[in-house]
Amino acid sequence: MIEIKVPELSESVSEAVLLDWQKNPGDAVHEGDILVSVETDKIVLEVYAPCDGELRNTHKTAGDSVVSGELLASIDNSAKPTAEPTTTTSIVTKPAKQATPAMPSAKKIAAEQGVDLRQVEGSGKGGRITKGDVLIATSGGGARNEQRVPMTKLRTRIAERLMQSQNDTASLTTFNEVNMQTVIDLRTAYRDTFEKKHGVKLGFMSFFVKAVVQALQQYPVINASVDGNDIVYHEYYDIGVAVGTPRGLVVPILKNAEHLSMADVEKNISDFGARAQTGALTMEEITGGTFSITNGGVFGSLLSTPIINPPQSAILGIHATKPRPIAENGEVVIRPMNYLALSYDHRVIDGREAVLFLVAVKEALENPARMLLNV
Repeated sequence: MIEIKVPELSESVSEAVLLDWQKNPGDAVHEGDILVSVETDKIVLEVYAPCDGELRNTHKTAGDSVVSGELLASIDNSAKPTAEPTTTTSIVTKPAKQATPAMPSAKKIAAEQGVDLRQVEGSGKGGRITKGDVLIATSGGGARNEQRVPMTKLRTRIAERLMQSQNDTASLTTFNEVNMQTVIDLRTAYRDTFEKKHGVKLGFMSFFVKAVVQALQQYPVINASVDGNDIVYHEYYDIGVAVGTPRGLVVPILKNAEHLSMADVEKNISDFGARAQTGALTMEEITGGTFSITNGGVFGSLLSTPIINPPQSAILGIHATKPRPIAENGEVVIRPMNYLALSYDHRVIDGREAVLFLVAVKEALENPARMLLNV
């Protein structure tokens, strides 16, 4: 009998919640099959079968709290797996799962509400069924129903961290605007060549990341964090880039961004974005960070005051680029403008450094050639 246990969680995670079993006791399993999903406050972890055999003795059910190393089930590896699962339930479940891929939270609610996922149309990426899709399916046309759904571990943790940030930091936001015309022209001129050479599209985020790193090198206190009564100055630049997912906001980290090329940044962001939607990011990829960037512009936001991600001391909010009239050389012209917002912890960062940092970001974006040449 091979024991199946909860994967090792990070030091900052005390417990997780079991989401759903993909196999039932008595089912044949093959090495690499997903057995169950475990949700922490940061990520969904999938537990795989380490060998062929038959699933036995499940000790936990969906919704149970679990900790690192806790026993979940056993596999009898002396049993010979068949081509298909051995129980009627699994025979029905397996094709349904293939036909209608669903987020773990969606499957959990569907099981609680008795919803047949084969009858639910998915609105997520690749037709994946989200929690919202299931809730819509259970509401009924024209009905005034309500659904009371417990917060996920991730959503609960997001709420805790936002409250912690508001309560524990002296948060202040300063604003500026940047003319994106030069960046847009540069991207237009080299977009096809860049994609052909590097195999990834040239987006705008790599320009922002590069501008931020250069500005952080000029004003290192913006890259610092608070540890008790100490200010920790980081001599490396781990940039968190916020990504919205069906489960909530996650912030994967571009480690040592100062050493990444534009292509490296774009490849990492593309990979993070795709895997974030399916909960496939690892704990290491979303832990840490010395500074964060959040882009409300992808949803159409024109202006916002982002909330600092403790223990970091600052976060940059970027927004939708829109054509606006501005004064240029004594004349009114139309330019593609983007509002920048820097929220910072005033306990650590003075207004002077915050404003100058944001000006440095603005200047780097308006003169990208100087930024890329480091002059």
